[in-house]
Amino acid sequence: MRIIAGSARRTPLTAPKGQNTRPTADRVKESLFNILAPHIQDATFLDLFCGSGAIGIEALSRGAREAVFADFSRDAIATVTANLTRAKFTGRILPMCALTAISALAKEGKTYDIIFLDPPYGNGLLAQAMEALDDSPLIPATGIVVAECDTHEPLPNTQNLQLQDKRIYGGTQLLFYSR
Repeated sequence: MRIIAGSARRTPLTAPKGQNTRPTADRVKESLFNILAPHIQDATFLDLFCGSGAIGIEALSRGAREAVFADFSRDAIATVTANLTRAKFTGRILPMCALTAISALAKEGKTYDIIFLDPPYGNGLLAQAMEALDDSPLIPATGIVVAECDTHEPLPNTQNLQLQDKRIYGGTQLLFYSR
């Protein structure tokens, strides 16, 4: 696993130990950032269920102004910290579940140009997180929410966030939402 492009291109990254984290494949990551390219420069980026932090760190490498990382796993938090140091970036790390992070950041009055979430597959966390984001002030009118999930995962039911695009890469799909 590595940073694909930008100022920290080719920097190797590590994943948290164990089988609980499933890093985004380089092919999916490259496609994601090709789609986000017009929006990434100077963006504020929120990486929920961040695991290794590879997606948020890739955003920083490609010119995002700020990245915030949230994960409840101690191994993930330690890995994100090490990966940020390795890539010579800084970012805010929230050692909490994504649902708590959404609420806490909203109370702070934060907004993010791009929110990426990659919850563990098949346990309902995608629907819960999208429901929380649907009503959240974290997303400005021009904001983008990207969800990575299994192709068998049912699409989340949202009122305020509209599905704009869906891309499939093998057994993985990327869902792009906006207001």
